[in-house]
Amino acid sequence: MRRLLEVISSSFKMALQELWKNKLRTFLSLFGVTIGIFCIIGVLATVNSLEYNIRNEIKSLGTNTIYLDKWEYSGGPDYPWWKYVNRPVPKYREVEMIKERTPTAENAAFIINRMDNVEVDNSQLSSVILYGISVEFPQVQPVEIAYGRFMTDAEFDQGSNVVVIGNQIAEKLFGNPERAINKHITTRGKQNRIIGVIKKQGSQMLGGWRFDQSVLITYKYARTIMDELHSDPLIVIKGKDNINSKVLKDELAGSMRAIRKLSPTQEDNFSLNDINDFSDAMSQAFVSINIGGWAIAALSLIVGMFGVANIMFVTVKERTSQIGLKKAIGAKKSIILTEFLLESAFLCLIGGMVGLLLVFIMTKVVTHTFDFPIFISTANMGLAVGICIMVGILAGIIPASQAAKMDPVVAIRS
Repeated sequence: MRRLLEVISSSFKMALQELWKNKLRTFLSLFGVTIGIFCIIGVLATVNSLEYNIRNEIKSLGTNTIYLDKWEYSGGPDYPWWKYVNRPVPKYREVEMIKERTPTAENAAFIINRMDNVEVDNSQLSSVILYGISVEFPQVQPVEIAYGRFMTDAEFDQGSNVVVIGNQIAEKLFGNPERAINKHITTRGKQNRIIGVIKKQGSQMLGGWRFDQSVLITYKYARTIMDELHSDPLIVIKGKDNINSKVLKDELAGSMRAIRKLSPTQEDNFSLNDINDFSDAMSQAFVSINIGGWAIAALSLIVGMFGVANIMFVTVKERTSQIGLKKAIGAKKSIILTEFLLESAFLCLIGGMVGLLLVFIMTKVVTHTFDFPIFISTANMGLAVGICIMVGILAGIIPASQAAKMDPVVAIRS
């Protein structure tokens, strides 16, 4: 064990000496490894961060939740919109029918929405989303309140004109979101009292509910200021904790066909959109992106590997007499081989650490500039170290073998 530590220490010192003695040659040779690690870890960090944020957004829409709509959410270039446009929209009375006929459903909420303006005194905000929601909305889609409170069951039953607004709206209209509580805003010509401000969500890639730019009002009040049929009605159903979303979706299909009195030969005139399907589709997309990143980085690593191999060939030639002297005083082939392989691995690690540093700088710049958090996971850092060691061993195996096989007498004379 002690001998191995001495070999490792000696190899590390020699690698640093080689780096310091021939700075330009070493830099140019290790540049490929640096760029390779930068590409691999940069792509993985970006993709992992993107996947993490998108999964969190999808999760925020509900992991055991089905969206009942007339539209399919799959999209795509061949989306048959003409098939869905004439379907009937979900109706408020269907909420109770769904709960009665679907034992696997825990909660169901009815939502209507439209884009509109809100006003406070002489200030006006445009493109605000007005959500008219039924009483079980917080159970199917949790809403975190930063200041104030949410609507009570009594306010839902009475159709009170109280509202909960998004953080961004509160900031723009009142400066400090906390000051918005008990103030009044005007929506569609009617005054409403603000009772709560939703916790800030930040930018979202998929859009989602966009609570920062939203005003939540009770459904019974909303239908007095909105045309329900033209306000994108939607029913969101949450399954019980021990129920898989696929099971919930199958039961809902049967329930909705019965509710709408569809015969066995008739097609569904509704769509059941499972949020988990989005997550599966995203996973497939990110696999392809990762493969592309690995392919690009592999080219840089191959170039870098040849560069390190070149350093090691030159190093073996420069140290031929030292190798001969070591073998003459009893150094075994395995010791010589190990020393050069470790030195090659250390050189690659140095190049890899520079690549990791560049990725770290990139993450800070992108996070600060685009307000999109990118992080380097511990697994990715471990992967970078492993790749560097592997590339170092592959690059150094031939020159190290040549050094180990040298005849001590010939080597000393040279």
